[in-house]
Amino acid sequence: MDSNKYNKRGVSASKSEIHDAIKTLDKGIYPNAFCKILPDITGGKSDHANIMHADTAGTKTSLAYIYWKETGDMSVWKNIVQDAIVMNIDDIACVGSINDIIISSTIGRNKHLIPADVVSELINASQLFIEKMKRYGIRLHLSGGETADVGDIVRTVDVGITAFSRIKKQDLIINDIKDKDVIVGLASYGKATYEEEYNSGMGSNGLTSARHDIFNKTYRNKYPESYSDQTPREFIYSGAKLLTDTIEIEGKVIPIGKFVLSPTRTYLPVLNKIFESHRKHINGIIHCTGGGQTKVMKFVNNRKIIKDNLFETPVLFKMIQEQSNTGWKEMYEVFNMGHRLEIYLPEKYAQSIIAISNQFGIEAKIIGRVEESMSNELIINGENGEFRYT
Repeated sequence: MDSNKYNKRGVSASKSEIHDAIKTLDKGIYPNAFCKILPDITGGKSDHANIMHADTAGTKTSLAYIYWKETGDMSVWKNIVQDAIVMNIDDIACVGSINDIIISSTIGRNKHLIPADVVSELINASQLFIEKMKRYGIRLHLSGGETADVGDIVRTVDVGITAFSRIKKQDLIINDIKDKDVIVGLASYGKATYEEEYNSGMGSNGLTSARHDIFNKTYRNKYPESYSDQTPREFIYSGAKLLTDTIEIEGKVIPIGKFVLSPTRTYLPVLNKIFESHRKHINGIIHCTGGGQTKVMKFVNNRKIIKDNLFETPVLFKMIQEQSNTGWKEMYEVFNMGHRLEIYLPEKYAQSIIAISNQFGIEAKIIGRVEESMSNELIINGENGEFRYT
């Protein structure tokens, strides 16, 4: 997955063209916030703010489609809805908002290939996720949405979510990552107390690379609707694995297709507990989505970020690297590589954060630290080598 291969698949890990296109847009009332924050347009109060966020499950839907076609397993569609929701609500959580979030869905399908029962599964899954989060003190509200038959522009199905939140300004967390902060990383893999199955840690980033680099050319001819006609054939399903090949994790045998389709983990139950006692102690929260382990570089000024105590690389990311022969430096730029949430704060509060995460069955630890610098630099130093990003 060198950059040439990634570009030829029609995607970009850095989204440089998109960032260039929006660079002149207003960044909101707190430019360094993880999400754009607006004045309180809905209530007109100077001590409140509004947050609106939109995201999708990305090309993970294409993998869900071929796995469903091969196995008949409808549960993957429920997971896809979780992917789309979490990519929104966990971004919003990074600025301190975790409750009374309104969500609306947008589903675009190719009716020739996606029948009504799949649409029903997708729509109902939103409410099921909301009810599940309610048990952990998280209040989400479904406002409805749009389902459109757009087979002329959508090859299979696209699942997106828009989320809205209103928050008191005093409760906002605006990134102000400081010299001598430590970085507490919360694992993306394993089985949280609020999850039904082992989670590979995949999230919803890098799926174009992962599915084509892992899975076999068998699916190239069988499911041409699952990829773009413009992609060179040598980059389409070029791996060795079948969806139904299995991997054993913690004594359980899991199909590799479903392993890669693990739903994006939400950290809201954990953050809800953390915010009760540590909201004012946190100097920054980073959701390691687009850009993977380099995401933090968009939210620091004259800081050296040193990550030298990362989690052992999870099985999933080792598999992706082995199948794709991608350089490890690029792997850290595309994938979360084992932790998808970073909390930046003074070291004296770190063990309390770790203990709270552990209560939910999620491994956490200090994975690095922050130093003052004349410019921005990220150093990753671990089992796969030392890499520098500026």
